[in-house]
Amino acid sequence: MKDNEITGVMVQYYMVCKRELWFYLNQVNMNYDNDDINIGRLIHENSYKHERKEFRVDNVVFDFVQFKDKLTVFEVKKSSKLTIGALYQLYYYLYILRKAGIVADGMLVYPKEKKRERIVLSDEIICELDEILLDILEIADYITPPKAEIKPFCRRCSFMELCLI
Repeated sequence: MKDNEITGVMVQYYMVCKRELWFYLNQVNMNYDNDDINIGRLIHENSYKHERKEFRVDNVVFDFVQFKDKLTVFEVKKSSKLTIGALYQLYYYLYILRKAGIVADGMLVYPKEKKRERIVLSDEIICELDEILLDILEIADYITPPKAEIKPFCRRCSFMELCLI
């Protein structure tokens, strides 16, 4: 795997669960019947209908973008309960744009909660992302998945049974 093949979803999985990232990188997908993912997909499809959805730049897909005074990249999520993965996914999108010479802001939106959170990329986060991306490339080379770490949100994960075998 090369660094230009890393996607925002990979960064999100890295932040939430490195084991889930490994499964994803190795095409082990248990999300086909996950209610949370299906609900999230419906929210994405039915929210912000007036916006051009899924704006693509190379291997990065933004939920939608707006340009007023400045470019803003939007990431639509079902819930603000587990925001660390979504936050870093959006940071990664801003990071990719910055590397292309485009300075943008981000906006995490939770339509069901009528909530928005403005995101700005800092030099500190850029350094952190550099490390995260190297770590993702390392995890991609693992023969077996990282050790399972039981977290409060595991019970809602589609990989739970596989992880706990």
